[in-house]
Amino acid sequence: MIRIELQRNSGNYSFTARDSMGHLLQTDSSKENGGDDNGFRPMQLMLVALGSCSAIDMVSILQKQKQIISNLKIIIEGEREQDVIPSLWKNIQVHFELSGNLNLDKAKRAAELSIKKYCSVAETLRRGGTTISHTLKIVSA
Repeated sequence: MIRIELQRNSGNYSFTARDSMGHLLQTDSSKENGGDDNGFRPMQLMLVALGSCSAIDMVSILQKQKQIISNLKIIIEGEREQDVIPSLWKNIQVHFELSGNLNLDKAKRAAELSIKKYCSVAETLRRGGTTISHTLKIVSA
């Protein structure tokens, strides 16, 4: 079983999350919503989870294909439902930027496998009705 503990900090909605290994993460709400803007919003954390899940997949798949990755950058943009509560993620775009000694077709296949097959976060979001798209480009180091 996974255990996460949240401890309230100063301010209305500021919390420190700690996992069982002692890793820390700051969360908060925006000033417009009564927070102090001292950390990630809960819905932003879902995008962070998607990006980190997919990043792990990408590195794992490409390493198994003997591809040399010198850098991996993922940019995630999302659009939420408007004027409803709760406001779920409607559309998310994941943009992969890689550099290294990489075959473009293998990199594209790795991205596709991550987003559509292996990433549990992506599947969780999809089951909630989110449309997830992705792009990939290889950039010079």
